[in-house]
Amino acid sequence: MLSSLLNGQVFGERVGSGAPAVLALHGWRRTHADLMGVFGDLPGLAIDLPGFGASPTPTEAWGSPEYATALLPLLDDLAEPRIVVGHSFGGRVAVQLAAAAPERVKGLVLTGVPLIRGEVRPPSLGYRLLRGATNKGLIPAKYLEARKQRTGSDDYRAATGVMRDIFVTLVNETYDDVMKRVQCPVFMVWGEHDTAAPPQRNKRAQALFPQARLRIVEGSGHLIDAPLEAAVRDAVQQAAEVSA
Repeated sequence: MLSSLLNGQVFGERVGSGAPAVLALHGWRRTHADLMGVFGDLPGLAIDLPGFGASPTPTEAWGSPEYATALLPLLDDLAEPRIVVGHSFGGRVAVQLAAAAPERVKGLVLTGVPLIRGEVRPPSLGYRLLRGATNKGLIPAKYLEARKQRTGSDDYRAATGVMRDIFVTLVNETYDDVMKRVQCPVFMVWGEHDTAAPPQRNKRAQALFPQARLRIVEGSGHLIDAPLEAAVRDAVQQAAEVSA
């Protein structure tokens, strides 16, 4: 059953009895339901991040640092050993939490998190001309928006209003310096066929964390399936043992 947290800013569901030791953060366009099976024997809390599921949308275009700041009070209610699990977008927020509150996050479990940007191609000449003409007021903005709708990702097209601004903010973030500030053990669990966050790219992320382990799950992709869920659950247990 969902409960209201942080004065209604966030809604989440608890697993197990007693104070949760594990906080689980889902991916973009997903909900807490994705991560309800990752806690194992530990009591946990899976939340709907603001703007998804039952949680209200932020009033401003947050990036992952603002999401982390909003969620910091939840860490105060976690029991030891205080493990944070993050899938995809939720993992970006989890890394920010661990960097911002090293004394409160004792272990980090990440899966399918796009921490390393791929090659960034410059916009086409046609797009740049269209954008320049729009910025100068020479043509209506609707034409530029129509171009973005045709060429943007599924996530971009599905987002509206503030959530679209948040999405644009997130895809332009970098995390190299943030990862270097994470002091706790990091367990990285990646699907072999993850195209949103390719495993080979995230070997570089592993090297940027002071202490991290990377496990590749054969046959799995980006979303949480049964083998990936089991591997994440194992990583949560390992994180708890290391952090005890």
